[in-house]
Formats: sequence, structure tokens, C-alpha cells
Amino acid sequence: MQISSKDLRPYLLVAPQTLTFLFALVLPIMAIVIISFWDFNGFTSVPGFTFNNYLGIFSSPVYLKTYLNTFKFAFLVWLVCVLISYPVAYYLAFRIKSSKWQTIWFLICTVPFLTSNIIRMISWIPFLGREGLINKALIGLHLTNQPVEMFLFSDFSVVLAMVHLYALFMVAPIFNSMMRIDRALISAAEDLGASSFNIQKRIIMPLAAPGVAIGTIFVVTLVMGEFATMRLMSGGKASSVGYLIKNQIDSLQYPMAAANAVVLLAITLLIVFGILRIVDIRKQI
Repeated sequence: MQISSKDLRPYLLVAPQTLTFLFALVLPIMAIVIISFWDFNGFTSVPGFTFNNYLGIFSSPVYLKTYLNTFKFAFLVWLVCVLISYPVAYYLAFRIKSSKWQTIWFLICTVPFLTSNIIRMISWIPFLGREGLINKALIGLHLTNQPVEMFLFSDFSVVLAMVHLYALFMVAPIFNSMMRIDRALISAAEDLGASSFNIQKRIIMPLAAPGVAIGTIFVVTLVMGEFATMRLMSGGKASSVGYLIKNQIDSLQYPMAAANAVVLLAITLLIVFGILRIVDIRKQI
């Protein structure tokens, strides 16, 4: 049977995407999984098949503490991002009536994100340091007699920097969901005497939930793999799985780093699948 070019056209159209997906995602993940079962003799990686790397992860209190610390930062950053992004998105979607000004203000929100992540992190140091503007203001107002140590190289500075880095990933999908809400629903609720609180609770929040879910996926996955912010803003006092993997790679412990990467990927995928089970985001895509 002769195959015509017309029959091959659908396959040719999907070939670039399929090859990109295969070589940029599937094969690298397969390589990481394979290396995670190798052994490390103290000097080099030895090909083989062993569960020692995974047993070491699940039996070590240090690894357990590191994973819990990562979950803590992921939750705190997500919570602060939601508390900041939801009111911002609501104001842009419902309080600004002109689509022109909605676009302008949304672009203004994106301006800080056009700079490098490192620059945005470093920009907080003059504010948070012992001789920073915040401590000088507190001392000048006689609220404290000495610089406050908690602002820089602490969990506070890590969460602050990550919120600064990833808040837009929460604002954008929530704003998109709110812009899809039919204004007639809100007008009908107001005509029926519904209060602003009930409109928010029964109409806007449920319909904006897919945007919150998409933003949650973005923020949580980004924070779970973060290591540069953790190193710079904590001063080495805090750790995360991403930072742990980076250190293991630097010390050539590739099998253990690969095992941690596989465990982190599995946990992240479980979180994403859990979110997708709770909230249907297909209408937002």
C-alpha cells in the first residue's frame, strides 16, 4: 500500500513538538532516573543498580528536615502570594473599568519582572541589612535601640525575595480568571440584594479558583526547585532540596543528586495532580 504525502502530513506537523518533548524532557528525566540508581564510591560515580541512594534519603533525619524546610517555604511563599495577588487582580479586573487602563496597570505590575532575578534579590539588601533603610528608620523612630537581625539572612528575607520573584505568576492567572467572569452574574446578585461579601464568596472566588490553582502550580513548582534565592537571602543559614542538589552536584555526588531530583519531581507532580483533582483548570487553558 502506497502512503501519500497527505497521509503523512499530520505526523509531520507534530514531529517537531514530539522530538522537542522527547529530547528536551523525556530523555533527560530517564537519564536522571537511571543515574539515581548508580553508586558513589567517594571519588566517582559507579554505574550499577542500588537502592542505597533512596534508602539514604528516606532514612536520614537531615534529608527529612531539608524536605520539610522546602515544604515550609513553598507554603509560606504560596500563602503570601495569594494574599497579595488576589486583591491586586480583583482591583484590576473589577475596579478599573477601562480596558485600556487595565492593560496599562497590568503592564506596570510586570515592570519589576523584566529585570534579572539576581538583581531583584540583591536590591533588597540595602533595605534589610543591619545598616539598611528599615533598621535606620526603626532606630530613628526610637522603636528599637539596635539593628534588628531578622530582616536579612533569615527565613523572612527568603520568603520576601521569593514572593517578589514569583508574585506575578499568581497575579496573571487570577486576573485572567476574573476577566472571564460574566459581569451579568454580579449585576443580578446585586439586584437581588446580595452583599459584597456574598458576591465575593459565592461568585467571584469560586469562578476565580482555576486561576488560583494555575498560579499555585507555577509558584509551588518554582519554589520547590529554588536554590539561588535560598543561598543568597539566607546567608547559608537555611536549606532546601534544590540547594541540596546543587551542593551534591558541586561535590560530584551525581547519583545522590539524581535520587533527590527524582524524589522532588515525584512530590511536585503529586502536588500538581492533587490541585488538578480539586480544581478543573481546563477552561482556563
